[in-house]
Amino acid sequence: MPSLIDSARGLPLVSDLLSRCTFPLPSTAVDCAVSGGADSVALLVLACAANLNVTAWHVDHGLRENSHTEAALVAQLATQLGTQFESRTVNVVQGANTEARAREARYATLPTGVMTGHTADDQAETILINLLRGSGTRGLAGMQPTTQRPLLHIRRSETQALCNALGIAVFHDPSNNDERFQRNRIRHEVLPLMESLAKRDLVPVLTRQADLLRDDDDLLNELAGALDPTDALALASAPIALARRAIRSWLTNPLVPDSATVERVLDVARGNTLACDIGLGRQVRRSQQQLRITEPETSK
Repeated sequence: MPSLIDSARGLPLVSDLLSRCTFPLPSTAVDCAVSGGADSVALLVLACAANLNVTAWHVDHGLRENSHTEAALVAQLATQLGTQFESRTVNVVQGANTEARAREARYATLPTGVMTGHTADDQAETILINLLRGSGTRGLAGMQPTTQRPLLHIRRSETQALCNALGIAVFHDPSNNDERFQRNRIRHEVLPLMESLAKRDLVPVLTRQADLLRDDDDLLNELAGALDPTDALALASAPIALARRAIRSWLTNPLVPDSATVERVLDVARGNTLACDIGLGRQVRRSQQQLRITEPETSK
């Protein structure tokens, strides 16, 4: 009886999917984040089919009853595929912004450069989220297709089809249907409504637009890269498109700033105000023609 990975390599579907993945060269050591859902399971299978040296990483957030069983099944799948397996447990308390705090805890635990199973559908949703945030060209360019996100040209339906073809049982996270989360409402309400109006599948349209905007974005980034975003006089005298871009690049970590935040920082650079809020309790302040980010004070 052929092994699971041999069965995968024999599927025409796998060959097709691999042709659209952005994996590194064979034998490269990689880490894959595997929750147990169809997207991350497909990532693990395809990485193995691409002859990468894979370590599967699973993070248990402890937010669901019997979540430890998910780790056990991911470990079993890793064994069937002949990969190494690492599991970590983090404590995330239910409450406000649970999704964001769980994501933060997850990425703090996972190794740097870990691969994720983001798909073209995730890309389309991200573009719409960034549109609602007013995050500019960079946000509308979506996630950068890199070896860390090798499935951005794969559809969510295709990851599920791959799991079905191999007979792999996957988990369906009930939080993906929770309408309290913005992404879920875009997935289940906004995008279907837009597709109904357009009478077409909009995921390829949105991802293609993102590719085009990314090319423009790369050129403008190169021009803006010569501009020091902490030099108030340089920002105030630069072409407005480049000044905005330099500020946006400076403030992007940990979140892409919205347009209003960028404009507030420009006002500080121009001397119209001494300081402004940029989110997460941080401020940009101007002193002696220099801009600096101040972090929120922590109680001792």
